[in-house]
Amino acid sequence: MESNANEKISCCNGMDLRMLVVVFSMVASELSHVHTRPIDFVCDSEARRMMNKVKDLQVEMVVCSAVDALPSDIKLPCIRIHKATWERKSVHEQRAEILLSLGTLAQDVRSARTLSQPGCGLTLLERLEHSINNYLHVVRLLHIEQGEQVGPQAELCLGRPSKDLGLVLKHFGLLLTGKLEWVIAEMAKGC
Repeated sequence: MESNANEKISCCNGMDLRMLVVVFSMVASELSHVHTRPIDFVCDSEARRMMNKVKDLQVEMVVCSAVDALPSDIKLPCIRIHKATWERKSVHEQRAEILLSLGTLAQDVRSARTLSQPGCGLTLLERLEHSINNYLHVVRLLHIEQGEQVGPQAELCLGRPSKDLGLVLKHFGLLLTGKLEWVIAEMAKGC
């Protein structure tokens, strides 16, 4: 009986333990998922922080050694902001630009996901796509709540293509903490 217990303990060393950490992290992340309403998203920075899963995905990527290179390129969203140019845009134009960036990112992640082999890399791409789609949904609802029927045309601003998931996650996170937060700060004046 004692040898069976030792065998069970030794089975969880190395790669098996890393997979358990990934699975546990995924379950914990999904359990803490906040169903954010648009007003919560704008007026409650804690709700936005809870919705942002980029750091969780970055941790899982480190544990998952199968994600060395993505199977297809993903166009990185533009994250730089020229303050004077950005401030000249209306909130609707800024939001349209963010929606376009998120939509393009979601489409490219979906393409990479369909080309991925089963495993933790595929799971990471699925979770990233889910996270991007959550942001798309909330930002679209903000669009509706503001009463604008037809959005302005946004300029497509994309960075270089990359197969590096770490770089994709970094740019996604910077899009959320940069451009999106600037739009939210402007909208939060009405909270």
